[in-house]
Amino acid sequence: MATDEQWGTLEELAVARERFAARIPGWRPPAQWALGVATRSGGPACTAFPHTNDGTGPLPAVALAVLCGHPGGTATYEIGPELLDEAIAAMTPALACTDVPHPNVAAWRTVRERLADDDDAYAVAVYIADPADPVADEHDAALRRAISAE
Repeated sequence: MATDEQWGTLEELAVARERFAARIPGWRPPAQWALGVATRSGGPACTAFPHTNDGTGPLPAVALAVLCGHPGGTATYEIGPELLDEAIAAMTPALACTDVPHPNVAAWRTVRERLADDDDAYAVAVYIADPADPVADEHDAALRRAISAE
């Protein structure tokens, strides 16, 4: 999904978001979502989120959804290092737009660094369609706690 494109305006970001969304029939942005990092050992997963999105980040949400195969709803996905690299590359053109911050790309890079430094760590994407939905798993629960603590 690498591209030489640069999305330097808010309008170009919106067009990119719509292009990604068109790849998922019926796409609806999640109410809450994030990419976190967890570890495999030491008991139950303890998932940390460098950045959370509560009604924000629609472009990176759909870009990541395309890559991990998320059709919508509330769900979690383990994201391997190669897929995370692809997600970062897919969102890099957005950095050309200086009208808005890009905390998700920064967070994804932080998670990627952790994966490179810790063989026990893995990335997880968490999508919550509606906060009233049942909790999908421990990663979902961790995101809900993180958002409610903000």
